[in-house]
Amino acid sequence: MAKSPSLEPSAWVVRFASLARPGGPVLDLAAGGGRHARLFLGLGHPVTAVDREVEGLADLGPRAEVVRADLEDGSPWPFPERRFAAIVVTNYLYRPLFPRLLDAIEEGGLLIYETFAQGNEAWSRPRNPDHLLERGELLRLALSGHLSVVAFEEGLTPKPSVVQRLCAVASPEPVDLRPGPGDAIFTGGDNAL
Repeated sequence: MAKSPSLEPSAWVVRFASLARPGGPVLDLAAGGGRHARLFLGLGHPVTAVDREVEGLADLGPRAEVVRADLEDGSPWPFPERRFAAIVVTNYLYRPLFPRLLDAIEEGGLLIYETFAQGNEAWSRPRNPDHLLERGELLRLALSGHLSVVAFEEGLTPKPSVVQRLCAVASPEPVDLRPGPGDAIFTGGDNAL
């Protein structure tokens, strides 16, 4: 039986998940039903999943730390001293958290972010500008946070929706994108490296 589409991890997140430090802690911010928490648990990472409503995370049980928190109500950041090997954010935007996210990525840690952008209002929800990224906003966030950008996309998807996607690493050095043992190697076409 196929998984419900809402439980399938984002292809963007899957694409870059292997760049997270093996066994390093992962924060799934605004985790929803936990599709990315499950992905990283399956890859052997300890996971912290945080959301305002955590009922969809109940089956994670002892395998993950589940934190109920409203990240927008002015309460203190729930992870003030913690650093994560990867932070994953999808379909969520609350700009006041940007500095907290940048501070919570460990040296060499990964930020994978994917959410809706301006122009989406012509196609579907969300339509509120507070919930839509400005052109190039994630790219500017990465550069202001001294992250090395691995990949950035912005545009119209087949759904249709308008999104921005970012994968960046907290490192002043270039990211090693060479495949390790057992990793898939992308070949063929005009875009082959």
